[in-house]
Amino acid sequence: MHTVLILEDGATFHGEPFGAKGTAVGEVVFNTGMTGYQEILTDPSYKGQMVTMTYPHIGNYGINPADVESSAPQVEALIVRELCQFPSNHRSIESLDEYLKRNHVLGIHQIDTRALTRHIREKGSMMGILSSDGKDENGLKAQLRYHPRIEGRDLVQYVTQSESVQWKDKVSKHWYSDRIQPLGKKRFKIAAYDFGIKRNILRLMTSYGFKITVVPASLPPEEVLSLEPHGIFLSNGPGDPEGVRYAIETVKKLAGRLPIFGICLGHQILGLALGAKTYKLKFGHHGSNHPVKELSSGVIEITAQNHNYAIDPATLDKAGFILTHRNLNDGTVEGMRHKTLPVFSVQYHPEASPGPHDSLYLFRQFYEFIDRHS
Repeated sequence: MHTVLILEDGATFHGEPFGAKGTAVGEVVFNTGMTGYQEILTDPSYKGQMVTMTYPHIGNYGINPADVESSAPQVEALIVRELCQFPSNHRSIESLDEYLKRNHVLGIHQIDTRALTRHIREKGSMMGILSSDGKDENGLKAQLRYHPRIEGRDLVQYVTQSESVQWKDKVSKHWYSDRIQPLGKKRFKIAAYDFGIKRNILRLMTSYGFKITVVPASLPPEEVLSLEPHGIFLSNGPGDPEGVRYAIETVKKLAGRLPIFGICLGHQILGLALGAKTYKLKFGHHGSNHPVKELSSGVIEITAQNHNYAIDPATLDKAGFILTHRNLNDGTVEGMRHKTLPVFSVQYHPEASPGPHDSLYLFRQFYEFIDRHS
């Protein structure tokens, strides 16, 4: 059965289907990670997007129940050059093809992902439609034309949880189980706003000794304060931060009352809440190998990233922020700290999954931040 991918500028790519069958629409982006497709598939930050893997051979080690970042795949579709039909790994319980079928997610392989990636780099991320239904291409183009775009939409509502819960890890063992110890005798309580939070953030913070209550994205500030937390965590999440106005207003009211640490979408929401501005990148940062410089020490971190928006550096000073981290590929803002309020944030993913562990020190920094201000 033939499958077609059509971008909003008319560029058309053909391939073979895998996973579920049907039609999917989303913003087409590319991820440069060589491994970690399972974590990428289940990262809620990818809601509304179809992910192209630039590494040519995907599915080699299958799927296992431990390496997931949410309860199910979040991507709209997966685009790969060559699908491995016969995975080999002692932890694998099913193939990537079977996993996507079971979770009703479309895939396409035998497609020229190098040409697609170059097209996105040159033209920018754009909406696309993927179909294995044998529909007329003109009809697919018409369907794509009227589909809502990412800009200005609230995608967080589709990935946040509905009620507050205390986090307990249901997976027994990870690489850090014997390596990470609590940071101190104090066990600080954290209210973590779920804008699309990854499980590895919660696993790591728990291992470091935090006691985490995960709260819905729309929880009002007075209700989160009633939990009597020592600090607030603002998580990663999908889409345009401007579309999550309720979260911006909430953070505006919480800033200065408790220490706050934000990453990814949480970083952008924090910036908007205190007066900075955001803008959309041409094709975003999606991968596990982005170099970031920590400006006070000069140390270079290799980081995991997944975002299409960034904070305008020209607006930092007026909003009261100091630039702390900068992207060495394109100079974008990767971290900031407020001059007077106990808040800081980074654009990248210190928990990785997938990716390097260079930035785990930020969780220690959050602990010390709370200890100083409690």
